Amino acid sequence: MDKKTHSEEKVKTSESTNASTAKLAFCHEEGVEPYEPWKNRNLTHPLNNMGALFHMIKGSLGSGILAMPVAFKNGGLWVSLFCAVLVGVVYTHCVHILIYSCQILCTRLKLPRLGFAEIAEAAFRTGPTKWRKYSTAAKNIVDLGLFLGYYACCIVYVVFTASSLKQVIEHDFDVSMDVRLYILAVTVFVLPIGIIRNLKYLVPFSFIAIVALTFGCCFVLYDIFQDLPPLSSRPVFTSWSHLPLFFCTMIYAVDGIGTVLPIENAMSNPQRFLGCPGILNASMVWLIALYGTMGFFGYLRYGEETAGSITLNISSSTMGQTVKLMVILNVLCSYGLFLYVPCEIVWRNIEGFIGKSRKTFKYYTMRVVLILLTVVIATIVPDLEPFVGLVGAICSSTLVLFFPPVIELVTFWEDDKYMGPYRWKFYKNYILIILWFITLVTGAHISLQKIIELYQ
Repeated sequence: MDKKTHSEEKVKTSESTNASTAKLAFCHEEGVEPYEPWKNRNLTHPLNNMGALFHMIKGSLGSGILAMPVAFKNGGLWVSLFCAVLVGVVYTHCVHILIYSCQILCTRLKLPRLGFAEIAEAAFRTGPTKWRKYSTAAKNIVDLGLFLGYYACCIVYVVFTASSLKQVIEHDFDVSMDVRLYILAVTVFVLPIGIIRNLKYLVPFSFIAIVALTFGCCFVLYDIFQDLPPLSSRPVFTSWSHLPLFFCTMIYAVDGIGTVLPIENAMSNPQRFLGCPGILNASMVWLIALYGTMGFFGYLRYGEETAGSITLNISSSTMGQTVKLMVILNVLCSYGLFLYVPCEIVWRNIEGFIGKSRKTFKYYTMRVVLILLTVVIATIVPDLEPFVGLVGAICSSTLVLFFPPVIELVTFWEDDKYMGPYRWKFYKNYILIILWFITLVTGAHISLQKIIELYQ
């Protein structure tokens, strides 16, 4: 390729976060200092390292931790513990390759930041010629998966909060109301939290959520450790037919990949996100330790009597009520962080059609509409969990186990040095894609069974 042709293909981009509006091309100019994306980010409200760590933990830590004992029941005591660590390593690796691919693409394209969907688009459009036609489809699929997965979580959070409030209030007071009235009452709490736009101002809520759930888990563990049976009383492994249930529960419990890029993009020091120890590794070690402890000792304590939520096994009603209140506080404080992803996706897709006047007002109007819609949908269909499980089985597994390895493959397809000896990373990514397919099929099958049972 001659010099003239090469210069004509150089990309001219502004510091826009929307890669779809930029011409995507490589920039290999000799003698030019390497472009460092984080130095070109104009952050109005940057996140410090501690705030990023809180958001990373909260993005993956939810009430799903209370289902860990029954997940261990499906896999066996020691096999489940090993598999929990394995899931944590695989999830951390997938997030790592996604972030690293993002940093490389930002450097190549001289863009300060990219979102998840924009990374997929950029990887395909700058990748091998035969795959470039799929760039727009890749972007749209990631956007759709992120929106459905996180917006469905927001709806379930409303239902969960209302149902838990109903249990707590009706246990202590002589009242009986339809759960839909509690759902409408939850609007008072989710509206002010959901209206917060900047991640920096959500840090206190993430901190409160982490503290509330940690204290709740401590109460549960206190009850569990009162009368632990010997380790030999539980099977090391149950059966191959039940093991997929463990993987599905574990992957969906730790999934928070949709919030990872917004957190990294908002950091004042994003170089600290990867590496050792790094924000990513520190958060995942803490999470897997907590999930593993709850699952291991919860199943050891209750064995075959382990319930779907470990709170149902707690003997003391007072302690059970306290744990429920802690979990309610955790869910409410998590609502704003989970709503952040769908709000940004919707705004990015409609911003071009919105007039320049009163843009801020229109943005917050959109957020209010999305918040109220979660309440309306929850009121219409309060038994939404099985359907959301199906969305989660499809969306979460695809976002975590499919797109990161595919993005890495496309981004570094022609980079033999990065792929390693015998291109071993090429085969590693294909193993991850096979794992995604198995998780997708088993997760969708289990969710469909639940939907059938609900309507029978």
